[in-house]
Amino acid sequence: MFRTHTCGELRLSETGKEVTLSGWVQRIRDKGSLIWIDLRDRYGITQLFLEEGITDTSLIEHARSLGREFVISATGIVSERESKNPNILTGEIELRITGLSLLNASKLPPFTIEDKSDGGDELRMKYRYLDLRRNPLKQNLELRHRLALETRKYLDSQSFYEIETPYLIKSTPEGARDFVVPSRMNPGEFYALPQSPQTFKQILMVAGYDRYFQIVRCFRDEDLRADRQPEFTQIDCEMAFVEQEDVLNTFEGLARFLFQQVKGISMGPFERMDYATAMKLYGSDKPDLRFGMPFVELNEVAKGKGFGVFDDAELVAGINASKCSEFTRKQLDGLTDFVKKPQIGAKGLVYIRFNNDGSLKSSVDKFFSEDQLRDIANCFEAQPGDLMLILSGNTDAVRKQLGELRLEMGNQLGLRDPQHFKPLWVTDFPLLEWNEESQRYFAMHHPFTSPKSEDLHLLDSEPGKVRANAYDMVINGVEVGGGSIRIHDRGLQKRMFSLLGFTDEEAQNQFGFLLNAFEFGAPPHGGIALGFDRLTALIAGYDSIRDFIAFPKNNSGRDTMIDSPSVIAQHQLDELFLKVTAEKTRQ
Repeated sequence: MFRTHTCGELRLSETGKEVTLSGWVQRIRDKGSLIWIDLRDRYGITQLFLEEGITDTSLIEHARSLGREFVISATGIVSERESKNPNILTGEIELRITGLSLLNASKLPPFTIEDKSDGGDELRMKYRYLDLRRNPLKQNLELRHRLALETRKYLDSQSFYEIETPYLIKSTPEGARDFVVPSRMNPGEFYALPQSPQTFKQILMVAGYDRYFQIVRCFRDEDLRADRQPEFTQIDCEMAFVEQEDVLNTFEGLARFLFQQVKGISMGPFERMDYATAMKLYGSDKPDLRFGMPFVELNEVAKGKGFGVFDDAELVAGINASKCSEFTRKQLDGLTDFVKKPQIGAKGLVYIRFNNDGSLKSSVDKFFSEDQLRDIANCFEAQPGDLMLILSGNTDAVRKQLGELRLEMGNQLGLRDPQHFKPLWVTDFPLLEWNEESQRYFAMHHPFTSPKSEDLHLLDSEPGKVRANAYDMVINGVEVGGGSIRIHDRGLQKRMFSLLGFTDEEAQNQFGFLLNAFEFGAPPHGGIALGFDRLTALIAGYDSIRDFIAFPKNNSGRDTMIDSPSVIAQHQLDELFLKVTAEKTRQ
């Protein structure tokens, strides 16, 4: 028997018992006549103790031959520690060793396996099996495990079936790039890995399985960032005979259940906000509502005063940073440099200080009298001590830039506490978005999203004004998930494909299986997909999803541990009737 207990299990109540533990050597402290070994497994750490004159000499010599990360098995008597450690669950006991076996030696690890490691991201990803031994990653994966269990528990209680859908599917032209898989048995033809099980879950609704879910892997060949991986996991769900409100209530219930079960947080009802309001007030379709600073539009009071930057602008708008009038010139210059970054793109920043003595001071004093500045301050409902920050230009650009500035102010003022959660639903997204380059409309959500019934009359005349029966769950400025009520009528689906530039033949070729299914009694249906990796990271208070995935890819989409992707043998290419015509030089 390698162990009778785990390294996180023993307590004072087991004092006097002989037990056997197995695990990895975390560290050894050799004080000459006394030796302590911290033994670690995924459950915790137990201190082993050896003392010259009491412990057998051969065991002392054996202990001194051990190194960090050696795998050992130790037998001994559970004893009360003299110097207790309140920071670990086993901190009141130690194991006085009577037997010691080396199970496997270890090379010196390339970085320290501690809560705070000295290894950089790339090194830790290359040796991911070592990185996964660290407590923070263990805790992250334990949280992920618990969330998956609680998700299944909740959805089962709501009469959902968990049903698997295929990984080898048909490539479709909308959305992100597909990962494709050549078929040996069908030369010249390819499968695609699913970006989501969208069409399959709709077909399950046609089949009568009116409540489906799946915790499923999805694949998108996209550029990577902190919250994006080429393969990721969704809580994918669909419901039949529902309207939007039914879906929102069900999955608001899921989110509240998960936060209660896993974090002990009781979340109240989610706020609701339509897309147009979110963009107008926050410049984002996923606004962070942990703090205020909504946009104030100033065209009526700021234009026509001889200041060309405002007069020539489509929109003049700003935010009010409460109690920030004491910002130094250096701080204000820093904010100006921030909005002028290429990725943000503003040409400059105007500020107005509402000084504590009631006077107003701005960076555009020569264009505006104090009374005119006070009119602007009144629009902000500003008080003495406030700082108003103003941008101008094209409406869409100003809203995006001001949204970034608002988040930066939230960061600087410590208003974005990762352990404070502010959820909302964003609804009524545009159905379509125009692409200037290709001169056509694209589906903002996906081609199967239903238009709002009151906007159907605009489909042919003003399609850009049609709102979708679509909704996003947003928590702390993070899009946790999105969904929609689907089109279930073949005629309306064909109209949608036509708007997106598909001929009847192309639509039939790409989606004929779904259109055909709609001819056999398709019920009204809708659903949602929640980003499971993203939700887990959010609950833990992290921005990046990487450390909540056991084996993630780096920013180049590579798994440096197994060195993938990689070239394949010529005979494999021959079997697949493939020829490589370009070679990429490794950087």
